[in-house]
Amino acid sequence: MSCVFILLSCSLQKNVSYIYWQLPKLINSKNREVTKVGCPQNVNDDVVASVSFDGIDDGIFIDTMPLKGLSSFTVEAVFFPQKEGSFEQRFLHIGEVRGDRILLEIRANADCWYFDSYICAGGNKIALIDSLQTHPFDRWYHVAFVVDAGKLASYVNGNKELSGSVEITPLMTGKTSIGMRLNKVSWFKGKIAAIKISPKAIEPEKFKILNQ
Repeated sequence: MSCVFILLSCSLQKNVSYIYWQLPKLINSKNREVTKVGCPQNVNDDVVASVSFDGIDDGIFIDTMPLKGLSSFTVEAVFFPQKEGSFEQRFLHIGEVRGDRILLEIRANADCWYFDSYICAGGNKIALIDSLQTHPFDRWYHVAFVVDAGKLASYVNGNKELSGSVEITPLMTGKTSIGMRLNKVSWFKGKIAAIKISPKAIEPEKFKILNQ
C-alpha cells in the first residue's frame, strides 16, 4: 500500500488543541527546548519534507512533556522505516526513561517491520505488538496509538492492528525524544515527517491521511 499524506500546517503552537511537530521545522527552530544529537538531516522527496535518522546516533530531545495529566490522547506519526537498522527501534519516547512513559517502536526483520506501541503508567504496562502483522520497508506510513481512559488501539495506515486495555493513571513527568529512547539506545533508521499529539481519542477517519 502506498500513501499520500495530508499534513497540517501548525507547529509548536500553544494556542491550538493539539501539538504538531513538523520535523524539518523542529530541527531548524531556535527553541531552547529542542536539542539535536548526532546529525539528523532535512530531506525532501516526492511525498513530504522529513528528517532522516541514521540508526546509529541521530536523535532529537524536546524538553517538554506533552501528555501531562491526560487520561485520553492520540499520538500519530508519519514515517519511513528503512532496511538494515537494529531489530528494536524506538522512534518516539515520551515520559520518564524507566518510569511512566509511552513508546512508539518498530521491530525490524531483514525485509519487513512490525509496529509496537507501549505504555507504562501508574505501575501498569502493556505493549500492543504482533510479529505477524508485518510491513515492507522503504515506504511512507502513518501510525497511531490511541489511548482512551485505559482502552488502547494501534493503527497502521488507518487500519486497526491491535487493541487492549489496562488500568492507568495519567503521565505527569518526563521529556520527549525522537529517533531513539531517552537514554540514547534503540536508534531509529529511516525518515520522520511529522508527529501529532492530540488530547483526546481520535477515530481513524480523522487521522489526516489519504490512501491510494
